[in-house]
Amino acid sequence: MSVPAVEELSVDGFARLGPDHGFRIVDVRERDEWDEGHIEGATLVPLSEFEARLGELDPAAPTLLVCRSGRRSLAAGEFLRCRGFARPVNLAGGMLDWEAAGLPVAR
Repeated sequence: MSVPAVEELSVDGFARLGPDHGFRIVDVRERDEWDEGHIEGATLVPLSEFEARLGELDPAAPTLLVCRSGRRSLAAGEFLRCRGFARPVNLAGGMLDWEAAGLPVAR
């Protein structure tokens, strides 16, 4: 049995959802990247700690995964899909696209 592909959402698509988007936002970058700026309300769970901290995530909750470019967050989404998480979603383009779109960045 194959695991379904991880859903991807563009920055524009996410922004159109508005403040009641319903996602838990999980940033998988490392602390130094996080400190440079992140999405307001996101939780930092670095990919290097992801497996050890898996218990902090709710398998039933829609989870938007974000990194710098969308590659590490896609890997995190695949990891979650393989462990039965209902709806991991990758933010395509990551923080590069987020900042390029002029969206707010928390520090």
